[in-house]
Order: sequence, then structure tokens, then C-alpha cells
Amino acid sequence: MNILILGGGGREHALAWAAAQNPKCDQLIVAPGNAGIASFADTADIDPSDVGAVMDLVSTESIGLVIIGPEAPLAAGVADALRAAGIATFGPSAAAAELETSKAFTKSICDAAGAPTAAYGHFKDAASAKDYVRAQGAPIVVKADGLAAGKGVVVAMTEGEALAAIDDMFGGSFGAAGAEVVIEEFMTGEEASLFVLCDGIDVLNIGTAQDHKRVGEGDTGPNTGGMGAYSPAPVMTDAVTARAMDEIVHPTLAELARRGTPYQGVLYVGLMIENGAPRLVEYNVRFGDPECQVLMMRLGAQALDAIHACAEGRLADMHVNWANDHAITVVLAAQGYPGAYDKGSVISGLDDLTKDSKNMVFHAGTGLRDGQIVATGGRVLNVTARGDSLADARDRAYAMVDTIDWSEGFCRRDIGWRALS
Repeated sequence: MNILILGGGGREHALAWAAAQNPKCDQLIVAPGNAGIASFADTADIDPSDVGAVMDLVSTESIGLVIIGPEAPLAAGVADALRAAGIATFGPSAAAAELETSKAFTKSICDAAGAPTAAYGHFKDAASAKDYVRAQGAPIVVKADGLAAGKGVVVAMTEGEALAAIDDMFGGSFGAAGAEVVIEEFMTGEEASLFVLCDGIDVLNIGTAQDHKRVGEGDTGPNTGGMGAYSPAPVMTDAVTARAMDEIVHPTLAELARRGTPYQGVLYVGLMIENGAPRLVEYNVRFGDPECQVLMMRLGAQALDAIHACAEGRLADMHVNWANDHAITVVLAAQGYPGAYDKGSVISGLDDLTKDSKNMVFHAGTGLRDGQIVATGGRVLNVTARGDSLADARDRAYAMVDTIDWSEGFCRRDIGWRALS
């Protein structure tokens, strides 16, 4: 089977790495890909949100399965066009993808489904949003309603921070994503994520993970796209997971189906857990990045079997086999991230690292220049390891980090601290 993966980050490198191990995979193309992906798969320099370019590539390369990595192509309707052409596609329709592209839509789904989540208000102008903040007080959470590359959320610990965030969002800091805002109750507890595959009817739980959003150690500093992750998440016990499925996931999927937009793809269920009770923080309509890296590390080749079954509506017959293991990924980012950073610095030492089922460096923002790997993004490398225990996986990952020669980069040294403490 010829497979196309859309995207060019660490998530897509991990998906491609897992797919390439499966004997079902004949030709593997990643569009646009990156320097790490190009070492073992073909790449195609197209915009993954360009429906026409994607359809042309699928036709030219006789693609049998398309796996859509990031959210932007989903919002652009790429999955809709592919399914209309009879191509097996992993990723929800643009209508179902509103679970991520509009936070107000997600809240309306939760209201209709009775899914536990934070109390909220939805606003289209700054004045009414500010009145709500003054009435509710701080801490409070201000979110741009639309897609903002994982950065349109401000956890405001003071009223002043919340009011400033409202000005920023309505002032255009997040572009069209901030034309409307959702303001939420500040939830306490421990955050974790549950990942399920849905084929429109059936659901398959494919694991849990915990991300580290803050740039600084001890979870301090501004939010980022994610500085590291580990799987499984200890807080996601069998009992908590069962409650999340029964109270949040199944009612949400039923409500989407009732509205005529059945969900097909992976559903990222971001949760806040307090006293064993999960509440929804957010939905994403694609694998998390860097959570995908630890999930793929643990699943390996069987990930493709599950994804293929999901795309073809065969999840009822599918299960995954989990080893009693742990995985961790450490993000190496460019100095200055998540603010301004330089591009083009050379990264050395990658050739000295072992690459196998327990040790991998997934490329997130790299390119090739004169035969050398260079940084092209903010989050640049995902140093990922698997072990019998989380401590073992952590030690493997940081040993790899210390082998990489990149003075222009930095990482958090405490990934996994909640579970390890």
C-alpha cells in the first residue's frame, strides 16, 4: 500500500517512523516532511492544506491511505475532498474538526452532551468579555476561539492579566483566531490526555500521555506548543479513563453523530483530573505534538494497523497490544522560543546516536543545508526513548540530549517530574 502523510513536524516524523515498520507500507511519502523524515521516506514539497495539490499527489502516486497530521488541512476540508474521491483517509471532516477550530463549538457540544467541563462565557467584543472577567474574578482562562497554533490560551492569575489578554486577542495578536474569545473557569487538578480512534461508529482507546506546556522547569513561564511528554500518564487510572470515556468521549461522539457529522480520526481528549473526576479542558482533532511521539514509540508498527482500520471503518475488529513500558520525549527548542528565535544554526552529533525501537530523535523543525542538519523552527528536535520504567526512559532520553551538539538550543531538564516525584 502506498501511504501519504500530510505534515512536516515531529508528530509526522513519529507517524512515518511507525508506519515504515509495518509490512503493509510499500511506498511512504510525507508532504512536506523535513530533514529527518527524508532520511527514510520520500518527501513532496506541497502545502498540505492545498486541496488541489494533495489530490494531484494522491492520483500521481496511486496513494491508498492518507494520514492527516496537523489541524490546518482538516480545517481546510482536505479530508472531505479525499473521502469524496474514495480515498481511505485518517482525519475528521471540516465540520467535525470544529471541535478544535472553534472552542465555542466544543462548549456547545459539551452543553448538549452533558459532558463535564469548565464554566464559560463566549464573547464577540472586548467590552462584554472584560465585564465577564470583572464579575468572575481571577484566576481565569482566556482563549482565542479559533486555531492559534497551540498558543491562543492565557491562564491569567490576575484580573489585569486577563484584561490585557482580551485586548491582545481582539487587537489581532492571534489574527482571525482571536476575533471571538471564550473565557473559562480556572480548573484545578492534574492535566493529562486520552487518545481515542473513532471510525464514525466504534471507538478504540490508544493510550494516555502527559504534556509539559510551560517553557520553564517546574512548569513556569509562558505556554508553548509543548516542551516534552511521557506515556502512560499515571493519573489516568483505569477508573479515571472509564469515567472519561463514559461521561465525555461517548456523549460527545453521539452528539456529533446526531448532528450529522460523525467523527472519523483520532480524538485528543485533554482532561483536568481532580479527586478522580475528569473534566474536559479541550479537544484536538489530531495527535498531540509531542504526545504522538511517545505513543508511536510505544505502539510501533501496530499503529498503522489501527489507523488503517479507523480509516476504513473497521475499528470494531481492532485492538492494540501494550507492553508494560514507558516512553518519554524531550523537546530541544531554539533559544528564545516561544518568542523570537534565529533560524539556520547547525546541529551536530545526531549521527552518533543509536536509532532503534528504544531510542529515536524525531525532527520537528529541521532542514538540510550543504549536507548539514540546520534548525528551521522553534521546536526543533524531539529526543524520545522507551524503557521498562519512566526513570529508565528519562535517563536514555537525556543521555541522547547530552550527545547532541547544538549550543543555540535548549530543553527542560525535568520532563516527567510529576510522575517521577
